[in-house]
Amino acid sequence: MKITDTHTHLYMREFDEDIDFVIKKAFHKGINRFLLPSIDSSTIPSILKLEKKYPNICFPMVGLHPNKVDPYSLEKELQNIKTWLHKHSFISIGEIGMDLHLETKFVSEQEYAFQTQIQWAKQKKLPVVLHCRKAFDQVFHILSKEKNSFLKGVLHCFSGTLEQAKKIIDIGIKLGIGGIITFKNNHVSQFLHKINLNHLVLETDSPYLSPHPFRGKRNEPKNLRIILKKLSQIYSTSEEKISEIIHLNVKKLFF
Repeated sequence: MKITDTHTHLYMREFDEDIDFVIKKAFHKGINRFLLPSIDSSTIPSILKLEKKYPNICFPMVGLHPNKVDPYSLEKELQNIKTWLHKHSFISIGEIGMDLHLETKFVSEQEYAFQTQIQWAKQKKLPVVLHCRKAFDQVFHILSKEKNSFLKGVLHCFSGTLEQAKKIIDIGIKLGIGGIITFKNNHVSQFLHKINLNHLVLETDSPYLSPHPFRGKRNEPKNLRIILKKLSQIYSTSEEKISEIIHLNVKKLFF
């Protein structure tokens, strides 16, 4: 079984003490590739260090997270990201998008950063990994305007409605499915069976969003097997068959 964690922050300090053991445990569970989204330019050296230590196992992304958008440093930060993009090989532009959950005073700046990075992705023919929290309409509007044959990617940590899922799939974006589907009162697991498996990829967002029964604890890539088991129940299909389909989805999108 070949499983890719398409969204994990293994370079963060939460893994400083035991990163080798974390990766070893994941391998034991069949998870053997890890895609690493950046948060801002300051996180990129740590990501590249992990890529160097685990070549062809850890794969770097580059992007400015919407929660790191600061109008006073935005242009400089985007230039830093762009410089990295031109001097190193990245698997994706991410994680980028919009977040209106905590505050909404930098909406225009978030939109500008998002659109700018989508343009880079289209120029480089790279997929995008999208962060969208309480901002689906805004994100969808921008994606719709930017849509062309080169625009593809993943809506990370999908937690929306069936209607939103269909809309985002229709413009060529896959759904990132993680620990949320194991939560007791989540609604995504109630309709997910209506979405073809060809439109899904797996992720943990570790160290965040641990699946049940580890909610509240540090998340790890090994927990993808819990998410895969839940998908098997939702689709009434074997874990092996689901992993085969999703492995092909990941291969087509990122490799």
